[in-house]
Amino acid sequence: SQVRNPAMRVSLGGGGYTKLGYAGNTEPQFIIPSCIAIKESAKVGDQAQRRLMKGVDDLDFFIGDEAIDKPTYATKWPIRHGIVEDWDLMERFMEQVIFKYLRAEPEDHYFLLTEPPLNTPENREYTAEIMFESFNVPGLYIAVQAVLALAASWTSRQVGERTLTGTVIDSGDGVTHVIPVAEGYVIGSCIKHIPIAGRDITYFIQQLLRDREVGIPPEQSLETAKAVKERFSYVCPDLVKEFSKYDTDGLKWIKQFTGVNAVSKKEFSIDVGYERFLGPEIFFHPEFANPDFTQPISEVVDEVIQNCPIDVRRPLYKNIVLSGGSTMFRDFGRRLQRDLKRTVDARLKLSEELSGGRLKPKPIDVQVITHHMQRYAVWFGGSMLASTVCFSV
Repeated sequence: SQVRNPAMRVSLGGGGYTKLGYAGNTEPQFIIPSCIAIKESAKVGDQAQRRLMKGVDDLDFFIGDEAIDKPTYATKWPIRHGIVEDWDLMERFMEQVIFKYLRAEPEDHYFLLTEPPLNTPENREYTAEIMFESFNVPGLYIAVQAVLALAASWTSRQVGERTLTGTVIDSGDGVTHVIPVAEGYVIGSCIKHIPIAGRDITYFIQQLLRDREVGIPPEQSLETAKAVKERFSYVCPDLVKEFSKYDTDGLKWIKQFTGVNAVSKKEFSIDVGYERFLGPEIFFHPEFANPDFTQPISEVVDEVIQNCPIDVRRPLYKNIVLSGGSTMFRDFGRRLQRDLKRTVDARLKLSEELSGGRLKPKPIDVQVITHHMQRYAVWFGGSMLASTVCFSV
């Protein structure tokens, strides 16, 4: 192989963010919104002039945070829920990703892109066509996000043997997926998606604060809720006990959040109480925020594994891996493991009772893996893969 430069990693997130950088790094160099701002002006003049203007307009676009800051341009999102919907815009988006952000010659680097669960073969084909024909890359690998997240979990002390069999809970800003993987292959028919993710927690905290706190400027209520979520939120083991903690010893548990009014530049201060644990609680009691969806995350995980072939169920329970920013709440893994263990043990007990005590089911080991690389697990797994010698051969 003639290409010796480090491989590029581009992770096209389903929740609206693209993560990009060089392989071998633990975190992405850039995390940008997956949007593009283009000029949508009415074309006037003769055909030749229009053709000339079109050539200029093709270069007149912005991506990421720059795109959001351009009020005179039309902002488009070429990727929805991880699936590319507009290939022309996607090609222009990748053009700026490579040349403006990564500042690289695509002919000199291998590329690793990630795809969401259940990506279609046509999508993969279009992606390869753009990368090889438009950018002339020497090599491309399209990796499944769940498999990379499993590989990233090998950094955890809890992991004894390195395996590519496990259940991946991938929760970002827009959507949460529960994905079973057996020997590196996704069991596509058993994937379930949960309509609760980081954005829903932010909205729920925003509503709780709006009902109680009057000092927050209305135009800053969403960013205040997001800051409260990221700074103070955690998962509690028992809701009733948690409420009584705050009621009996408020000074210890209630936190202060201070912000600055964007208009008047004056400081405002709010108390953060029940919101700390009620926000992430919607993973375990979704009915608090979404009346149409009431299945706790532990039940969804159990259902996914029960739908899988019987010979892989035990390994899937034993290796439940967390991935994405919304799994970062303190004690999220511990609570999920406890709730799931209760569900599994109750089923085993029931089968023993129904057999009249003749059957003694072997206990099932339920283990939820937490590790330092959780937030960027997909990125880190891809970075590890793209750094190997085999990747560029």
